[in-house]
Amino acid sequence: MSTATANVDIDALKERLRATWMAGDYDRFSRFMESSAVEFLDRVSIPQNASLLDVACGSGQLALTAARRGVRVTGVDIAANWIRAARERAQAEALPAQFDEGDAEALPYADASFDVVASIFGAMFAPRPDLVAQELIRVCRPGGTIAMANWTKTGFIGQMFALVSKFIAPPGMPSPVLWGDESTVRERLGAGIAELRMPRVLYRFDYPFSPTGVVDFFRENYGPTNRAFAALTPADQEAFHADLVALWTAKNQSGDANRTVVDAEYLQVVAIRTKQ
Repeated sequence: MSTATANVDIDALKERLRATWMAGDYDRFSRFMESSAVEFLDRVSIPQNASLLDVACGSGQLALTAARRGVRVTGVDIAANWIRAARERAQAEALPAQFDEGDAEALPYADASFDVVASIFGAMFAPRPDLVAQELIRVCRPGGTIAMANWTKTGFIGQMFALVSKFIAPPGMPSPVLWGDESTVRERLGAGIAELRMPRVLYRFDYPFSPTGVVDFFRENYGPTNRAFAALTPADQEAFHADLVALWTAKNQSGDANRTVVDAEYLQVVAIRTKQ
């Protein structure tokens, strides 16, 4: 257990995190980021009929994209409402995907169950990263692939997280963007890995809204932003909103007042589990 969580009531913390991720409308939010799942899978290159576990799957952004390519997918997430949404989406498309409620720190699967274990901007938010790393390795078959997409500290989302922390104290857990640091990832995955590649990649946010509209979209639909605003006084809400709008405006590359285009850096982790 990390020093940041050693003296924390972990059950209470987990309940707060579950409530955070169930807030807003992550299904609507993630539809605007489906291109990130396509790009991620293109880089990992998963063969048809391979078995994939999508950890912290939300409403199925990555898992459903993989299922459309003929991959045998399972998704797991702590947010029961988004698991229901993922099941409904799979049923609507007649995709043979399985979605389970579960915890990235204690995955409900047997050892060596999957050819590929992946997480895109998800498992990085669990409060005990060492347990997450152990679980990702445990459920991956020997010689299989562990793949993650993790926001970096210096990238745009890392800058946005830093803004959030000015107003909301972190809830007794290590920074999620440590998963975007190469040396930290190498240390966490450790001896269970035979090969490790970690290119830094740019993901392009492209919204048909102004920067103010983007902040309002995050506030309404993205659980952590929704809960951050809800925890503030009206005066702090106004200041927080203004700071977020200023950040999105400063980074906007669109040149169109009604469109927001921002590049955000993430670390793509592709690890091969040892064969023993």
